[in-house]
Amino acid sequence: MARGVYIHIPFCHQICNYCDFNKVFFKNQPVDEYIEAVGKEIEMSVRKAPEQFQDIETIFLGGGTPTALSAEQIARLLHHINTLLPTKQLVEFSSEANPDELSADKLEALIHGGVNRLSMGVQSFDQKLLEKIGRTHSNEHVFETIKQAKKVGFENISIDLMYGLPGQSMEQWEDTLEKALELDLPHYSAYSLIVEPKTIFYIQYAKGKLNLPTEDLEADMYDLLMRRMEEKEKKQYEISNFAIEGHRSTHNKIYWDNDEYAGFGAGAHGYLMGNRYSNHGPIKKYIETIKNNEQPILHRHEVTNEEKCEEQMFLGLRKNEGVLFNEFESKLGISMKELYGKEIAKLVKEELLIEDDKGVRLSRKGRFVGNEIFQQFLLGE
Repeated sequence: MARGVYIHIPFCHQICNYCDFNKVFFKNQPVDEYIEAVGKEIEMSVRKAPEQFQDIETIFLGGGTPTALSAEQIARLLHHINTLLPTKQLVEFSSEANPDELSADKLEALIHGGVNRLSMGVQSFDQKLLEKIGRTHSNEHVFETIKQAKKVGFENISIDLMYGLPGQSMEQWEDTLEKALELDLPHYSAYSLIVEPKTIFYIQYAKGKLNLPTEDLEADMYDLLMRRMEEKEKKQYEISNFAIEGHRSTHNKIYWDNDEYAGFGAGAHGYLMGNRYSNHGPIKKYIETIKNNEQPILHRHEVTNEEKCEEQMFLGLRKNEGVLFNEFESKLGISMKELYGKEIAKLVKEELLIEDDKGVRLSRKGRFVGNEIFQQFLLGE
């Protein structure tokens, strides 16, 4: 049964150099037709299996850029969502946003449509770095948009930051953190740059033209991030996420808990009834499939018990609370210690994991090498 719903809006007015998500330039795209297709996909899915959606806790609008839509288009999309899904019971209704696109009328459309959390892609407060990564907003856009968002009634606001960017110095990162924390928001996310295939940065990297920070500098940036957040009482609850009490991301926790969620839209991914699936990515193909009254699913994979165990570990270990013994066994029907006893003992000895009577979690040292630790729990390795 779905705990959450993800809805993908693949349109952008500017393509960022690091982004590998399914997206297209907004201009000359069938945006209105796409919104209707998303509505129809939701309607078909709910009609087919209404029990899957009766207890949803969260909805997340991602992209692409949901705020690339006009206020009228946002209102239309939210009308479909509120008509077709049980949104009155939601704990959280989030939308991603770009600071230079969130006009007053779009903010009004979002909040009147039920959205109660904004996740803004700020990435840096250094203008030269913003230009280097393909972002178009200014610091003034960020400050003014947050001011306007609070004015219309948004209290739950998060911003995304990035470190390990090409040419980024520790001084630039420290300045970004200082400016971000001066905003005193309830939630912050901060991610290190990953150079993904099919991105502009990947092409530059392959040509040897991407001046990335060293691994040691990137580790120092992460260390500074954790220290600054702790000083400002923004509690770390996941490798890359920090919040004050009551403002943790409920939707993202669904992913880290390895629970089920529905995905709608072109290129969206979902996990329902033990199956992970992904939709057709090309806009035209997605719309055509919907018009033919067919589910737009391109790939479907039934997750094996072995894969469920692996995912429970490497997703759950992202959380500060880690993976609990009783939850692992009740969900998967096998003892974590029986399955992973040797790996856990080895990582505890290396001071990368902490084990207590409740479960296992990353140590502070372990957070710096999380991906290497996660690989230890791949059963096929």
